[in-house]
Amino acid sequence: MEETTHSFGMIGLGTMGRSLLLNMADHNFNVAGYDKDAEKVKLLQTEGEGKPVKAFADLKEFIQSLQKPRSVMMLVPAGKIVDSVIEDLVPLLDKGDLIIDGGNSHFTDTNRRVVYLDEKGLNFFGMGVSGGEEGARKGPSMMPGGNKDAYQHVKYIFEAIAAKVNGEPCVTYIGPGAAGHFVKMVHNGIEYGLMQLISETYELLKKGLKLDSDAIQKVFERWNEGRLQSFLIEITKDIFKFKKPGADHLLVDDIKDEARAKGTGKWTSQVAMDLELPATVIDTAVSMRDLSKYKSLRMQLSASFGQDTVDLAVDNKEAYLVRLEQAFYFSMIIAYAQGMHLLSKASAEYKYELNLAEIAKIWRGGCIIRSTFLEDIYKAYSKDNNLQHLLLDADVQSLVNGALAGARSVVAGAITAGVATPAYAAAISYFDTIRSGNMPSNLIQAQRDYFGAHTYELRGQEGFFHTEWY
Repeated sequence: MEETTHSFGMIGLGTMGRSLLLNMADHNFNVAGYDKDAEKVKLLQTEGEGKPVKAFADLKEFIQSLQKPRSVMMLVPAGKIVDSVIEDLVPLLDKGDLIIDGGNSHFTDTNRRVVYLDEKGLNFFGMGVSGGEEGARKGPSMMPGGNKDAYQHVKYIFEAIAAKVNGEPCVTYIGPGAAGHFVKMVHNGIEYGLMQLISETYELLKKGLKLDSDAIQKVFERWNEGRLQSFLIEITKDIFKFKKPGADHLLVDDIKDEARAKGTGKWTSQVAMDLELPATVIDTAVSMRDLSKYKSLRMQLSASFGQDTVDLAVDNKEAYLVRLEQAFYFSMIIAYAQGMHLLSKASAEYKYELNLAEIAKIWRGGCIIRSTFLEDIYKAYSKDNNLQHLLLDADVQSLVNGALAGARSVVAGAITAGVATPAYAAAISYFDTIRSGNMPSNLIQAQRDYFGAHTYELRGQEGFFHTEWY
């Protein structure tokens, strides 16, 4: 029988699983990995040579090699495969052992698995992991949720391998049940929104200002040196420099303009609607990825309406770039604010007891949406973790007011010129609506009562009323 010497086990030795395991080994943790694929087992053995890591091709031997209480993490595709792996594990584990799902499972599936495994005396964690391959290898941001006592068995490992900001690890216990996967889902929703805003910025620079790729690269490079510094801006500036060996043009120019998705953005929009909370920038980003898939239809309509020919009518390009930076900053704030608002609402609805300051804190490093602005979010919720909305923070209000004029100018100009900026427009419309003390929704209620007798409420009076309108 294999000696029980390994403090942590990983099932799924693809890029992420293998990278996380090697990260743990780099921090002198004795770890083990398992995969059905012999090639992946061999690759871990090769890359882990000389490190305290062992690869297994036999699940039972793998489990027997782990110290008790066992901690086993899965990094396999979300869905039925997760359930299948769990069923394989249950007969091999003892009460008190911990299973961790590190994939992007839907939080409702995680809820179901928590209950199922609790009945068997096993602990189950849904843990969001962000940072991609590089983050997994060098330091990710991690969002574990489940039994708080069980977290103590793995806390020291996760804190060691996580990204660090100001010496603080980008991992924290998120909350009970599926809290970890819920927070990761919202993280990804914000990610969708920011990526859409960046792509619309690219559209404005290329179609609107008629800048070449080198000039566009310099814009993103300059932005990344200022208050817009972030992982997504950083990789964008790199994309606008990359050419295949021997090529005379950028690789990005060869990539088809059809964006794909794995579903987490859509899930964010769906649950936001279920909770009756608007997340318009995220919704728009999801819709635009869907719209991008209709390439043939877009080509037909482009030929009919000539959308690819636009005139932004800019006299001073440098002055416009200043306004564009303001517009992006404003819209970025709105995207984060919508995500944080959703976390606040979900925390109350699902009893997650989320610490929004801690969530902003661990997003500052390692994850895909890390940015300089997250420091402002961290400060806002550190002052008041029960802050109803990020826009209620005085310091954030000052930032919004300083960028608002640029945002209005850019969106108005884009609409006039015919440059599509739906996420920018969604951010402005959301802001103008949420700061409105009186919306025109009273007319909607009157209409609903007119055609369906759905009743309405009156200002300053209790109760519900109905009128015979005709």
